[in-house]
Amino acid sequence: VGESSVFTCPPKPNITVLTWKIYPKVGGPCILGYRADTNMTDRTNCSDSMKWKGRPDLVPDLEIQQVGIAQEGNYICEVATPDGNFHSIYHLTVLVPPRLSLYCDEHGHPVCEAAAGKPPAKVSWLPQNNSSLEEERHDNRTVTVLNRLTAYGTNVTDITCMVFHPAGNWNESIAC
Repeated sequence: VGESSVFTCPPKPNITVLTWKIYPKVGGPCILGYRADTNMTDRTNCSDSMKWKGRPDLVPDLEIQQVGIAQEGNYICEVATPDGNFHSIYHLTVLVPPRLSLYCDEHGHPVCEAAAGKPPAKVSWLPQNNSSLEEERHDNRTVTVLNRLTAYGTNVTDITCMVFHPAGNWNESIAC
């Protein structure tokens, strides 16, 4: 999320038509097209964040600036040349790192929250103890995972929450 992403369309000699077809999971399709005979480009239903990386006749790559969850989906590059038609297919999955929060609840139990991550984070405690796990799914396809220690030894003065996610891993300690 928030980074730029570039999809490469293999350059071919003597391109006559080049088309990027984008099928997001949410919303309608977007098409970027280029015709060599007129040296013209066209776009249909594409956001301003989707554009050619360079001149399509020289660099037929697609750039997405400020990638967001809305750009998830399939990206197809189709190239027509006198030697035939060629295509490349990409699937974009967007990772959203969760926001880590560690606190003590009103009963003095440690609570570890990995908020609004995609996919959901895995949250655990060190040392391992009895805990309850809750997940809240949001409309934007992110998930908040809350892990609350329900019982832990009285001799434990410092407990560590560990959060595992494809975008990174974190740990933080607390004493309640």
